[in-house]
Amino acid sequence: MHKSLVGFAMRIFLLHSALLLSSAIVAADTIVLKNGRRISAFQAVDRGDKVTFETSAGELSLPKSVVDHIEKNTAAPMDSPHDSAASLAITHPSLELTLAGGADDIEHAAVHDGVIDRQYIAKLAEAAHSGSREANISAAIGYHAVSVFELARGDINHALADVRAALIYAPDEPGLLLDAAYLHLRRSEYKQSLDYLDRARHYAAENADLAKLAGWAYYGMNKIDLAVAEWTRAMSLRPDPEVRAALDKAQRDKREEENYKENESAHFILRYSGTAEPALARDILRTLEMHYLVIESELSFTPPDSIGVILYTRQAFADITRAPAWVSAVNDGRIRVPVQGLTSVSSDLSRVLKHELMHSFIKQKTHGLAPTWIQEGLAQWMEGQRSGNNAAMLIRTYRAGQAEALDKLETSWMRLSNDAAASAYAWSLAAIEYIVHANGMSDLQRILDRIALGSATEDALRQVLHSGYSDVMQATAEYLRSTYAR
Repeated sequence: MHKSLVGFAMRIFLLHSALLLSSAIVAADTIVLKNGRRISAFQAVDRGDKVTFETSAGELSLPKSVVDHIEKNTAAPMDSPHDSAASLAITHPSLELTLAGGADDIEHAAVHDGVIDRQYIAKLAEAAHSGSREANISAAIGYHAVSVFELARGDINHALADVRAALIYAPDEPGLLLDAAYLHLRRSEYKQSLDYLDRARHYAAENADLAKLAGWAYYGMNKIDLAVAEWTRAMSLRPDPEVRAALDKAQRDKREEENYKENESAHFILRYSGTAEPALARDILRTLEMHYLVIESELSFTPPDSIGVILYTRQAFADITRAPAWVSAVNDGRIRVPVQGLTSVSSDLSRVLKHELMHSFIKQKTHGLAPTWIQEGLAQWMEGQRSGNNAAMLIRTYRAGQAEALDKLETSWMRLSNDAAASAYAWSLAAIEYIVHANGMSDLQRILDRIALGSATEDALRQVLHSGYSDVMQATAEYLRSTYAR
């Protein structure tokens, strides 16, 4: 395999996306490549023509031709937090509602036979206009039951709307306030989440879930000290493995960044090691602001929150992110970049920054609901990649019926093989390129807007392009043929 292709195959799993595992494996083996690079892994196995190994992204493999040797280590695997507190699953808060008054009957009437009874909900709301406490409680219970049902179906936007409706009738109910805070967190809306958590403190100050959610909100806002304080308090109130993993990660961040310098610009909070050149930090901020303006214009969207950026030495980057040596950057809510040895922004670094910044925009614009293929396709397109080199291969696989359908590329790609992941990146870029070429960025903006409102991705495509997944794949293959085939 050509060196550049090997690099791409190794990068594709981790370079452009936040890692979604709640724990990692402590490295037990080291794979030494012929170019001198060393890859920490667990259970590296020589399989003749390739070397397979376990990483935080799952099982990966390298062609034997690029491997010099494997250094075995007998250290045992240990549980340890991985990559980002912000990327771990957040369990729904467990605080029960304190409302009384026939809750079971109301809940069963509000949602039955797998359907929301909106007429019944409307009657509850109408009765609550009388102002009686009992009628208001009934309306709050009804709306809460609907919200729980919608959340179970993955409809976060409507779940939030209905829990906020419940709060109209029971504004002091701590369980509802925590639900609203949780749902705002799921939408990456940290300030709004804190507003509800601050209200809940008046009624449930000693609740462990409140401190847990506040930690997530502060972490998302790049306020590491406050996140550590909240998660420490949460652990004192109730042991929780999610909080333990998040707290360990945040404490590593805090220890590493205690002596870091800090610069700010209009849209970024940048922290960097004292070993980095101040001029480089300023250059990176200028580059990010330039990319910000371009992406803001392309997406017609301005992120409501500042974006955190951390510049590391290579070793600190490896220690904090626990990413393999070939990873160029990580975006786990903050853009983390190793810059050791650089004195100014190179073209490669500029491209990486633009790619990772696009992820931040898409996450905030869609409340984290955009599928992986849109995330990766748009980020590649924005950094300047195009499909020319892959067009012939993509056309062949499509004609042979071997192309991976876009609906299969909505969720995590971490378990894909190297070849499958390379194909996923190529098809994602090609599909985005086709949509932009045929309809312009305005249609992509509209697709993202509909996803943000809770539409399934294929429904959003049908609403905007009047095409489903199979139609988009066919049109993409035809675009590749007409544009690149000779």
